[in-house]
Amino acid sequence: MSHFAKIDPETNLVTFVTVGRQEDDGLEAELTARTGDVYKQTSYNTYGGVHYDPETGEPSDDQSKALRFNYAGIGFTYDEARDAFIPPKPFESWILDETTCLWVAPVPYPEDGDSYAWNEELGDWELISSE
Repeated sequence: MSHFAKIDPETNLVTFVTVGRQEDDGLEAELTARTGDVYKQTSYNTYGGVHYDPETGEPSDDQSKALRFNYAGIGFTYDEARDAFIPPKPFESWILDETTCLWVAPVPYPEDGDSYAWNEELGDWELISSE
C-alpha cells in the first residue's frame, strides 16, 4: 500500500495521512487535483533517509524506495526545499541533522548501557536508570 500525507499549504504541517493502492502511480497528483488539497507520498518504511525492509528491519537493497526522509505523521512539517518530512522538534535546543532530517540533541546520548532522558534545563542527558 502507498501512503499519502495531506499538507496544510499555509503551515506546511501534515494534517492527515491516508492509504492508497500501490499500483496507483500518479495518485499523489490525482488526490491533489481531485480534492484541491496538497498531498505528498510518504514511505511507511523510511526513517532518517533510509528505507528499511519490512520483513527484516534491515536497510533495503533498493534505497530508491526511501521517500522524503521520514514517514509522515500528523504534526510533521513538509519541507519543500529538502523534499522531506520533518518530525516536530522535541526540545528547543535540539538541532536538525541535514542528512537524516531528524532532530538530534546538542550533546550525544551516553553509550554506557544506562538509560537517560533529555533535561532541557540542564542541556544534558539525565540518568533515569542504571543496569
